[in-house]
Amino acid sequence: MSVKKSIAQTLVASAITFLAVHTFAGSNAMMADSAQLFPSKTISNHASAPDAYSVLVLAVTAGPKEDVQATIKGQFLAFLEGDVNRAFTYASSSIRSMFGTAQNFGAMVQRSYPMVWKSAGVTFLEHRETSLGRTQDVKIFDAAGTAHYLRYFVTQTPRGWKISGVQFLNITDISV
Repeated sequence: MSVKKSIAQTLVASAITFLAVHTFAGSNAMMADSAQLFPSKTISNHASAPDAYSVLVLAVTAGPKEDVQATIKGQFLAFLEGDVNRAFTYASSSIRSMFGTAQNFGAMVQRSYPMVWKSAGVTFLEHRETSLGRTQDVKIFDAAGTAHYLRYFVTQTPRGWKISGVQFLNITDISV
C-alpha cells in the first residue's frame, strides 16, 4: 500500500472515530465504509425530493494527542499530493509570516526536509505537553528507506492545532 493511501486511510479512520452518526433507521440500509447509514425523509421546509437523506452528525471529542497527530498527518498528505497551499494552512501564523507565501514555504520544506516533502512512511512516537505547547516526535522514512527522527512543535489556535516548528532529533533523543 502506498504511503499516500495509508495516510489517507488513517485520516478517514480518524474522522470516523471522531464522528458519531445518528439517523432514523429505515428498511433500506446503505453501507459507507464502516459506518451504516439509513435513508430517511429530509425534515425541512425546503424538502421537495421524496428520497432525500438526512443525517445528523455529532462530533465526538478527541484528545489533544489525536488532534495534533491529525494536523501533522494532514500536512504530510498535502505534501504527498503536491498541494503546498493546503500544507501551508497547517503552519502557525509565525511560520506563515516568516515565509510569506505557500510557495516559499514549500521550497524550504523541499530543500531542508525532503523526507517530509515526499515521505515513504511515518510513525508517531512520543507526544508531550510542555509549557510552550505540545510536541510530537515522528519517525519518518525518506524515499531511500532511511529513517529520520523529527520533533514537531504545535500550538493551539482558535482554528485548531498549528505546526510552529520542526527539529531534527538524534536517535538518543527519542524515547519510545
